[in-house]
Amino acid sequence: MDEIKGIDLLVVDDDPDFRGTVARRFLRRGYRVHEASDGAEALAVADRRDIDVAILDMIMPGMNGLELLKRLKAAVPECEAIMLTGQGTVESAVEAMKLGAYDYLSKPFPLAEIELLIQKAYERRQLTKENRQLKAVLGRSQPNDEMIGQSPAMQELFRVIQRAGPTDKAILIQGESGTGKELVARALHRASPRAERPLVAINCAALPETLLESELFGHEKGAFTGAINAKQGLFELADGGTLLIDEIGEMPGPLQAKLLRVLEDGSLRRVGSLKERRVNVRLLAATNRNIREEVQAGRFREDLYYRINVMSLDLPPLRERTGDVPLLVEHILGAGWRIEPDALETLRNHPWPGNVRQLINALERAKIMADGRVIRLQDLPNEIAAARGDACDSHPTGAVTDDLATIQRAHVVDVLRRERGNKARAARALGVNRRSLYRLLDKFDIQMVAEHGSVE
Repeated sequence: MDEIKGIDLLVVDDDPDFRGTVARRFLRRGYRVHEASDGAEALAVADRRDIDVAILDMIMPGMNGLELLKRLKAAVPECEAIMLTGQGTVESAVEAMKLGAYDYLSKPFPLAEIELLIQKAYERRQLTKENRQLKAVLGRSQPNDEMIGQSPAMQELFRVIQRAGPTDKAILIQGESGTGKELVARALHRASPRAERPLVAINCAALPETLLESELFGHEKGAFTGAINAKQGLFELADGGTLLIDEIGEMPGPLQAKLLRVLEDGSLRRVGSLKERRVNVRLLAATNRNIREEVQAGRFREDLYYRINVMSLDLPPLRERTGDVPLLVEHILGAGWRIEPDALETLRNHPWPGNVRQLINALERAKIMADGRVIRLQDLPNEIAAARGDACDSHPTGAVTDDLATIQRAHVVDVLRRERGNKARAARALGVNRRSLYRLLDKFDIQMVAEHGSVE
């Protein structure tokens, strides 16, 4: 069974001949085998490695098998244990099972018998792990994951997803804020052989470095102030499935090095731990930055860039697929709603610096203001309806500027003026986060005069 190979097996027995025989058999089968001659040595191994299945001799000098079982299950709760003895009794077997042992064998026994038990114990360990992963993933928010679009750009994107999804390679998803990078990641996951396993997502821009490290790699109890319990990281929760790291361009340098190691050999250590754990995770990375430029500027590791960019997907901004706006509007509004033609035309002609996220925000606000489940021009947010009026006033002959950047800059400036320079409110109105707003200010060279709340 290929899925059984590569597990961490701990063999604890004070008989070196028996221990060596078992170790050699399973090393040949592709297991990672760790040996220990007594309980103290076994616990030391468990401190360094994430043991999947342990074979424990019941009778050993010093710490006996039952005491070792108690301490091992306390240290590694998901580890499955098989108890061995040459002097088996019903009482010791019952006690071992009560303490969480998977099964019990009396010496001597055929090695094929214990191999079958190890496989079954590992399968139970994986089932327990999957149940825990499912509970954790269901506890995280799951947004609507339907992708909408009939434009040539979206049709090409769908085609690439169908080709790239079934592979196991890392993919870099690039696009402006609000273009739907997480939706693409979910589509890639659904198209992959890992579709029945967890998809876990994290946004690097949302957390400071110390918390980001703990979220990704987990931590041990007492690793830092406030770490009152040990915690699994998202790599462990996503084991066997897919991990989406959003805004990877925001990841600090030290964490980039730690991420590279996981991608190279699947090994990681929790914060505050020396124990090496192994995971099998497909990585999807998303960014609204130009990572190649970040590499050239020395802010992103070149070796990590090539690891995450086996293939890249570039998401089109909404302004480049305005033909999809009516479909998106219909989907976002839902059944029973309609929109008047002039309002829809206004939405189609808007530059949408915040892309689909901004469109969703605008329509949700319009639904609050609407009467009779009909969206009219006056129901749209002021900055969108006013932008249409400003465009008409600025071009009375019907001429429209071809300079899209000029239109976008004017729209951002107008929103900032309406919000009296309040960046938090302006970002919400534009449908972007504050970091993205700062990038727009820098891109368009928009100067804020703080003491007057004015914009230049």
